[in-house]
Amino acid sequence: MSATKLYILDTNVLLHDPKCLYEFKEQDVAIPMTVLEELDDIKDRKKNVAQEARYAIKAIDDILSTATSPSQITKGVQIPLPGKGREERLGKLSIFPDHELTARPGFLTSNKKDNLIINCALHLQSTTTHREVILVTKDINMRLKALGAGLEQVEDYRTDQLVSDIDLLPAGHTHLDGTFWEKVDQVKSIQKDGHTYHHVDKSLIPEAYISEYIFDDTKDFAARVVAINDNEIILLDLGYEHLMQQSCWGISPINIFQAFAMQSVLDPNIDLAILNGAAGSGKTLIALASALEMVIEDKRYNKIIVTRSTPPVAEDIGFLPGTEEEKMTPWMSAINDNLEAMHENDERPLSSVKYTIEKANIQFKSLNFIRGRSIQDAVVIIDEAQNLTPSQLKTILTRSGKGTKMICLGNLAQIDSNYLTPLTSGLTYIVERFKGFDGAANVHFEGIFRSRLAEYAEENL
Repeated sequence: MSATKLYILDTNVLLHDPKCLYEFKEQDVAIPMTVLEELDDIKDRKKNVAQEARYAIKAIDDILSTATSPSQITKGVQIPLPGKGREERLGKLSIFPDHELTARPGFLTSNKKDNLIINCALHLQSTTTHREVILVTKDINMRLKALGAGLEQVEDYRTDQLVSDIDLLPAGHTHLDGTFWEKVDQVKSIQKDGHTYHHVDKSLIPEAYISEYIFDDTKDFAARVVAINDNEIILLDLGYEHLMQQSCWGISPINIFQAFAMQSVLDPNIDLAILNGAAGSGKTLIALASALEMVIEDKRYNKIIVTRSTPPVAEDIGFLPGTEEEKMTPWMSAINDNLEAMHENDERPLSSVKYTIEKANIQFKSLNFIRGRSIQDAVVIIDEAQNLTPSQLKTILTRSGKGTKMICLGNLAQIDSNYLTPLTSGLTYIVERFKGFDGAANVHFEGIFRSRLAEYAEENL
């Protein structure tokens, strides 16, 4: 059966998911030469997507290595099912020599790489009459330009979406109307290691999942789901007032959502705390205050490593003066701002901040530092995680060694990447993938405490 569709891939699709070549089923895939040039340009430079570029190039090479001649690469090479024998096949992969195209009416005139890829799609649309030609790109503006130039079909790459609507993303907590204990007919409570666990009927909270926080209207009951079996749910009793009375480095939670977040970071049984929510909701402050408490006061960890997605740090960091720490300083102003806020009432605030950074051994690292390392006995704060792809976040999380706590911070409303959306962000990906893992907790922050102006702007702009 011959393919009825020809998908033309933009560079950002291959960077977003280097395995995307295997996701188009029996349909054919074409990669313009311009895309290969972009991948080649990225792979050897200190960009935070350099490794993805190398993965994509290797995936292309694995498929095209079976070609017996250059003409076969242009016509198309069968894509084998990954992990299967060569006799089972998907569509065909080809490289289109778009550098040979000459300007003609309808083509975009600029030599920008996006325009060259669009021109390639326009050419194939006009010359390939027996198949639908579809340009696939994560770049919203490129999709608009392609449609405006006359391309009939342009799509986003959404194969890796785990949820169809961002509103369906788990919040990490559930509010129960009324009083929780009035709904309970039977309960078995057990004391263990200084904690109270309640075994209740599963029908009370049928949609509950592991590590979800539960609270009611009484401002008395609050718990976290620690186990679920066929008939019952086991809840770790946290106590509403106890949660609200937590204090780390002089910072106490303002609302129950910040309290849940602080508990998840401080809990030694939670290896990954995912804190997401609007700007000004307190994510960075809670994470940093808790990290300082665990490193300096409790001495549970030896250092704090702070990293973040820094577009366009890929290009800029190499040209900034100084050491890696000094180069990362402009990107870490949010951490410094929060440190200054914590010490604003000190007699010498700047000296206090400097002392805290040294005492807690706070290290600002680029994503390139994280790759290939095994991080031991550290708290790792991943700021602006919404700008990371699923592949990039996987790379960071798999660096976690013995005795390391990972904290992911992000706001899905503030994505800077031109090929990520709230539905395909790595932050969304890990929230959904780690749902139900007892070593991870996700807390969506509600409420904005930065200022009246910030709250109004978040809600109305």
